[in-house]
Amino acid sequence: MITRFEELDWQSTPIGDLMLRRRTEPAVGQEIYEVKLGDEYLMSSLFTVAEEELANLGLAAAEGDELSVLVGGLGLGYTAVAALRDERVRALTVIDRLGAVIGWHERMLLPVSKELVNDTRTTLVEDDFFAVMRAEPADDHAGYSAILLDVDHSPRHQLDPTHADLYRVSGLRALDRHLAPRGVFALWSDDPPDDDFMVEMNAVFDESAAHVVDFDNPVTGGVSSNTVYVGRSRG
Repeated sequence: MITRFEELDWQSTPIGDLMLRRRTEPAVGQEIYEVKLGDEYLMSSLFTVAEEELANLGLAAAEGDELSVLVGGLGLGYTAVAALRDERVRALTVIDRLGAVIGWHERMLLPVSKELVNDTRTTLVEDDFFAVMRAEPADDHAGYSAILLDVDHSPRHQLDPTHADLYRVSGLRALDRHLAPRGVFALWSDDPPDDDFMVEMNAVFDESAAHVVDFDNPVTGGVSSNTVYVGRSRG
């Protein structure tokens, strides 16, 4: 069978050529949306369980009924939409470095775009999440109830080498300044749990855990897994 791709968008970006495409996946008989950056596959709508679990696990650890949530990395939108389905969320801010990705959702090109963009709690921001985390929070900012991050492949494998500092103690402490007291940081990773990174997490956060998220892989016929790290601010 010849797989036919429909290119929905292509743009040159500061970190490489970005492509959004759609195809039919024979293994499941449905349309799949994929994102490539240069020669790298960034994400696919064929596998969204772990992206949604990033929100579910992160918000399960969050306390209170009026949650302010920050998502780093918009992508196909599944983490953000999963967060919006938690009725406690009163405000959701999503930061993405690539305006093209925000544009895809504003143009309703993706399956969850309408649900994301039409929700009045949603604010989409074009910015560098990592630079925002390095900066001091505004004096009047009360802190986020949860920060959910899905940008790099894992703490060891970054899309941009300038991201590496966030995954060390100093970077995690800088991020922690943006959390409310007892706020939650959650991170998606494509790699198995990393003991060395857990040392970094434990140095900054309480109740740190690495959750393995298993999901069926219709392409291989087996089970694949990702990791979601969760930690709580010491306030």
